[in-house]
This record gives sequence, C-alpha cells and structure tokens, in this order.
Amino acid sequence: MFRSLTLVALTFIAIATSGFADSVTEPTAEPDAIAPFPVDTSPNWTGFWVGGQLGLASVGANQGFGDEEGFIAGLTAGYDYDFGTFVLGGGIDYDLTDTEIGNTGADLESVFRVRLRAGFEIGRGLLYGTGGYAQADTDSLGSDDGYFLGAGYEYLVNPSFSYGGEVLFQEFSDYGNTPVDVDATTIQLRGTFRF
Repeated sequence: MFRSLTLVALTFIAIATSGFADSVTEPTAEPDAIAPFPVDTSPNWTGFWVGGQLGLASVGANQGFGDEEGFIAGLTAGYDYDFGTFVLGGGIDYDLTDTEIGNTGADLESVFRVRLRAGFEIGRGLLYGTGGYAQADTDSLGSDDGYFLGAGYEYLVNPSFSYGGEVLFQEFSDYGNTPVDVDATTIQLRGTFRF
C-alpha cells in the first residue's frame, strides 16, 4: 500500500510540476523607449554654401567654325532652402578658361553666371535643374550676355560639405553684335562647404 501511495504521489507531483512549468513564461525584454515625436533623419539643405568647380568646356560657334575643348575652373556661392523633399536656391558662379571659340581665332576667357536651381532629394542626394543669366568674356571679341540651362546632382556628405557634378549649356546669340552665335557646354565636378 505504501508503494502504491508513493507511486500515486510521485505521479501527482510530476503532473503538477509539468503543469506549473508550462505556466511559467520567459521574461520578455522591455520595449525600447519610443520618442514622443518622430525624428527627422533626412538631410537639411537650408543654408549658405561656397565652393569650387573644375571640368571641361566645349566652345563653338555657328557659321561653320566648329568646336574646341579646354579646361574650365572657378568658384561658386549661393543659398538653398529645404522645403522637405523639394529644395529651391540661387547662386553665382565665376569660371576661368582659355578655350578657343571654334576656329574664330578668339578665346573664351571667363564665364559669369547668376542662377536659380530647384530639385528633389533622393536620400542624401539632390537631383536638380538650373538656369539663368550668363556673361561671357573673350580676349578679342569683348563680352556679351546670354543664358544657360543645365542639370546636376549633389551629395550631402555631412551638414558642412557636399560634392557633385553638373552639366551646363550656355548660349550667346549674335555675339558682340555679329552674326556669330557662341555656345559652350561645360561638365564640372563641384565641392561646396555649407554653413
């Protein structure tokens, strides 16, 4: 009889223990603290910038003069305002070059631009279009006014520095009151300090 009671007691303890073990749950980790407001991690393009640019220029003229290529480099400065995913800004450029204008015997020496630009953020980058006023200066034909259009991409490395590339097309019709139209296409790499 003692053996039967012992066997029943051990069976009861085994069943009770397994039932108790099933009711015990593993402790769960406390959830991470949640900020009361969402944190904006997208880059902020608002602010002034100044930098430099370097690239190639292809300068030509109508009337069958052809195109010539050369180096172009200069300074750029401006201001952008970030509206969320859309950025609007303006700036100025001054580039130096010594590129012959086709086979005219004249050299393009500098280009000054006043620009507007607008674009959309793609991650930490900005894809934009730009355009505005341009003034060209030559060694023998004087200076003349025109316009430019282009597009570029800029990547914001950190709040203080960005780099990118830009392609511009510049047009100067009836240069120096002559029937010659001068055009220049530039491809440049840019680096800007932002503050």
